[in-house]
Amino acid sequence: MAETGKRRISILGSTGSIGVNTLDVVNQLGGRDAFEVVAITGNTNIQLLAEQAKSCGAKLAVTADETHYAALKDALAGTDIETAAGREALIDAGGRDSDWVMAAIVGTAGLAPTLEAAKRGADIALANKECLVSAGDLFVKAVEEGGGQLIPVDSEHSAIFQSLEDDQHHAVERIVLTASGGPFRTWTREQMAGVTAEVARAHPNWSMGLKISISSASMFNKALEMIEAKHLFNLRPDQIEVIVHPQSVIHSMVGYTDGSVLAQLGCPDMRTAIGYALTYPDRPKLDVERLDFAKLARLDFEAPDEVRFPALRLARTALQRGGVQGAVMNAAEEIAFHAFCAGRIGFLSMADVAEQVMDAMQERGAAGTMDEVFAADDEARRRAGEIIARMEMAA
Repeated sequence: MAETGKRRISILGSTGSIGVNTLDVVNQLGGRDAFEVVAITGNTNIQLLAEQAKSCGAKLAVTADETHYAALKDALAGTDIETAAGREALIDAGGRDSDWVMAAIVGTAGLAPTLEAAKRGADIALANKECLVSAGDLFVKAVEEGGGQLIPVDSEHSAIFQSLEDDQHHAVERIVLTASGGPFRTWTREQMAGVTAEVARAHPNWSMGLKISISSASMFNKALEMIEAKHLFNLRPDQIEVIVHPQSVIHSMVGYTDGSVLAQLGCPDMRTAIGYALTYPDRPKLDVERLDFAKLARLDFEAPDEVRFPALRLARTALQRGGVQGAVMNAAEEIAFHAFCAGRIGFLSMADVAEQVMDAMQERGAAGTMDEVFAADDEARRRAGEIIARMEMAA
């Protein structure tokens, strides 16, 4: 806490959907009167990053892309806001002295800066999946040794976090992650085979960035959440379930040994989970839509189809195999995602690429260091690139 009594916060990934919503929540809860923004980071949207830095009074603004440094420096000329660029600058931002860090950088690029924040004992509001998917045991250990709290921001994991009764972990029988099913919930594999990135990004319920939207459409997003849940809540693979719930009203559930099921409900708005993470254990007063039960009429549920959405099966495989399979699956899917967006491979081929890389690297044991995590990540990306090149040649 700063000497002024304001809470010192940093937002890693401020220009993405989570970052934008975080700043909205900060403003709702008092803005610069209540919070001191130590650092914000973005990628290539320099105009927005600069506007955010000025608006929230950030001490440091960082662009991950070094080629955009000059533009950021020019945009913030005449202010006392420090500017920086590149991977090391992101890590430095995570290491700056803030009490609370929103970890919202998409992909493995967010791992190193978030780990830096965890090591120094900051409370981590975790929206970056890769920290736990790629380096779960190592990241959880870093948080524990640093002395901070790890508070999930994904709506599903936030719901579980809120539904876990104090001192009752021993009575948890299962957790149930809900999935909207995305835009292709009722489509056949033949229909999905020809979709484009523009079609795949159109989520029916949530407003999200391109990567998360497309990962939701393929259900890779939910696959990563399964692996996250294992590490967040210290679960066995057989305790993790997924159910398709098209309305996205029940965000997830916890089932206990006495047959009780506790759920967290709300309108689909990430600001609820963000606000809870920012003020935990208190609940803030937020200007978000209230759930109207009279208008709901019905809540539907259906079992996920792992034939049409094989990402869920791959997640179970990764959980069963252990080792670095989570890091491998994530890295291969990231490469496949970019290839799909570039029109190099089809929508269904993303899962094929990930599975081939996972099978090729299934003998790799658990990573004992972050360098080993990054080495597995690098190898998986290389292998995925080779597989995609062969697919293009065969097409």
